[in-house]
Amino acid sequence: MTVDGKITTRTFAPVDFTSREDKQHLWRQRSLGDAVLIGRSTLVHDDVRLGLPPALRAEREARGQPPYPLRVIVSNEGRIDSALRIFQADFSRIVIFSTTRMPRKYQLALREKATLRLSETRQVELPRMLEVLRAEYGVRRVACEGGAQLFRSLLELQLVDQLNLTIAPYIFGGSGAPTLTGRRPDFLMPGSVRASLGEMRVVGAECFLFYRLRYHRNAM
Repeated sequence: MTVDGKITTRTFAPVDFTSREDKQHLWRQRSLGDAVLIGRSTLVHDDVRLGLPPALRAEREARGQPPYPLRVIVSNEGRIDSALRIFQADFSRIVIFSTTRMPRKYQLALREKATLRLSETRQVELPRMLEVLRAEYGVRRVACEGGAQLFRSLLELQLVDQLNLTIAPYIFGGSGAPTLTGRRPDFLMPGSVRASLGEMRVVGAECFLFYRLRYHRNAM
């Protein structure tokens, strides 16, 4: 994020304001997960494949993991374009958690490229999603790459235990660009989250932070 707490621009442009080191840091964190999790909006705006470079794939295999983590997409309405880059790369399985609100034409297109897990609830039940990932896919560690709405939802359910945060030397300003927990400045969390600093390192003009999270249900 920027110095003033923005994770992207007000137009949700792909994140390109961080260094090469930050991109490598992202890949390292992704490589540690059994699954990598991303929301529909972030997937659309960044159009990522969620892959890994050869060296990190080799490290995973040395640990007894498959070369790539399971790729998991979350979308309440399921309007996901099957032409996105993630569906053009078949190096690991793709699982989409959505609801029966997903239009039939999207279901037909996506079933050819991913496993659909559709619930009859209005929104994806994230605790249930994690239970399914553990029980049916052997997932023990999930790396969530956003966006803000998904991250906030996980925080509110106390489902995040670690946070890796890079502070980049920019100031975007304004209230239109989203922060780490969303776009609305008046939309407070239901309870505070205590972040305990586990590691900090400075590379060039960027600061890389690792936090462990603890939850308090008192109103903020």
